[in-house]
Amino acid sequence: MAKQKTAAMIRAEAAKAVEAVLAGRSMDAALAAVSDDVPLRDRGLVSVMVYGCIRNHWQLQAVVQSLLQKPIKNRDRIISTLLAIGVYQMQSMRIPDHAVVSATVEAARRLRHPQHAGLVNAVLRNYRRQGEPDLQKASGEVRHNHPAWLLKRLQTDWPENWQQIVAENNEQAPMWLRVNAMQSTPEQYVATLAEHGIESSVEETLPQAVRLATPVLVEDLPGFYVGAVSVQDGAAQIPAAWLDARPGMRVLDACAAPGGKTAHLLELAANDLDLIAIDNDPARLERVQENLDRLSLAATLVAGDAKNPQEWWDGRPFDRILIDAPCSATGVIRRHPDIKLLRQDTDIAVLAALQGEILQKLWPLLAPGGRLLYVTCSVLEQENDAVVEAFVRRNPDAAQHKELRNYNIHDVMQPRRTGYQILPGMKGLDGFFYACFDKP
Repeated sequence: MAKQKTAAMIRAEAAKAVEAVLAGRSMDAALAAVSDDVPLRDRGLVSVMVYGCIRNHWQLQAVVQSLLQKPIKNRDRIISTLLAIGVYQMQSMRIPDHAVVSATVEAARRLRHPQHAGLVNAVLRNYRRQGEPDLQKASGEVRHNHPAWLLKRLQTDWPENWQQIVAENNEQAPMWLRVNAMQSTPEQYVATLAEHGIESSVEETLPQAVRLATPVLVEDLPGFYVGAVSVQDGAAQIPAAWLDARPGMRVLDACAAPGGKTAHLLELAANDLDLIAIDNDPARLERVQENLDRLSLAATLVAGDAKNPQEWWDGRPFDRILIDAPCSATGVIRRHPDIKLLRQDTDIAVLAALQGEILQKLWPLLAPGGRLLYVTCSVLEQENDAVVEAFVRRNPDAAQHKELRNYNIHDVMQPRRTGYQILPGMKGLDGFFYACFDKP
């Protein structure tokens, strides 16, 4: 009886988390709000259901609607979400169908919708009998599990690659690690992982990167809590190497939270940088400090607005500047599928204006002979090519820097008019854009 109660609670909490995302909350925040009554061992199961339901939102809702004789009222929308979670379990999870049905029916009662328990039972049993409906003639949103506005932009920006991008966005991303160069090498760490029964491989084009065959919990990573390794996608490991900050240099990491690139810069320079990391959110800076403490690294953290340097800059120029610009995050949808639901078409112009302003305001802070790297985890031209091209027109002294020392990553990059793009899934990497400039 207790097991059945827990199974129902898991489905109910998953449905509430998905509803929170549909109402505009981030998936991380929604999962963090899952009831403490859910046992620790079962929280991963809640996450799997939520990720799956958000990643496949349009198709799951189309399946649910096809099984209903009449639409569910808007005030009872959580039942549509609960049904989508039930369908997802039958499609993709190794749970017996009868267990899915009984637990999901009980979840409806737990969500204070006992009047819908019979409907949930009938719809899921009907789905088990009929199987998948034919969705070939459905809308593009349903067939590709992407909002129409994003599909249109991808088709315009990447006419030869948009289907590949969409397909990759609907897959689960691999887990990448960054080995601390001050402690070990990727080859040594792969051997250590093997001793703990964790299969992994080295990526030759990324000197500090290790890719896991299967994701694991961070507490299962040997040496994680003493700074031997960090979780960071391979594409996010490129900026620190491209900047090539040498010991003793003065470095600015703008929009630094959560601090992965900050730490990587310090690791490559043996923790010998005068590094200023700024972010406009003091709470997010706490996360940066936690990462630095775990890795035994030191930087100066400043709560400040990157587009208003007069508020925090001391007047001393920087040898290197990293701008990890706020963006649509359309290159990391594999990791954050809620982006497809939370981001709107109108956001892109606002973000592009902000990105251009930050880039323009920070360029004067770069010392002659210095280097600036503009980075986004977006695949949209308006945030990438358009921003840096406008910057170059305004600043003819900005010379594009194309050499990535000791890296062969250009093989997987798409050269753009100004800068380079990695598309989601290329070499298993997330989607990132880079434009590097030297000041004569």
